[in-house]
Amino acid sequence: MQDERLENARERVIESISKNMDIYSVTPSVGRLYGAMFFEKDPMTLDEMKDKLQMSKTSMSTGVRTLIDLNMIEKVWRKGERKDFYEVKSDWYQTFTDFFCIHWRKGIEMNRDACKESIAELIGVMEEDLSEEKRATAQEDLDRVSYALGYYEWLNKVVDLFESRKIFDVIDNVE
Repeated sequence: MQDERLENARERVIESISKNMDIYSVTPSVGRLYGAMFFEKDPMTLDEMKDKLQMSKTSMSTGVRTLIDLNMIEKVWRKGERKDFYEVKSDWYQTFTDFFCIHWRKGIEMNRDACKESIAELIGVMEEDLSEEKRATAQEDLDRVSYALGYYEWLNKVVDLFESRKIFDVIDNVE
């Protein structure tokens, strides 16, 4: 009975992690892999992961690469072993920071570039001979895009706070 309750408790957390990661465009199988690794005391090989999750070694390899790219797990060295071993990074605060900053930076850069290009284009349009209606429309668009650029500049500062860990000075220090 105790073993079943222990498994139920673990499975509930693994399922929750899987669903949560799916919200952020990480496949449920990769979320399950992370959740399963979270409960392991020792680093695991791809073969051990495959056996534990009943998935192909190819799926495990893809999942491991994804989790490494997201800085959620790391490869560890074991003396005398030729296989690669992997374990969950123990600092969830840093894992959260890495995960979100990677995604935020991509979105910020893409949107800032688009805004800057559009602002330059709108300024060019405003320099042309336009009707009052077109000039007003171009000015409204310029104002909106400038506002959006300001937001992305602000969001970039938020990401800087996370990456520098200064966010922990703002929010109760959990370290």
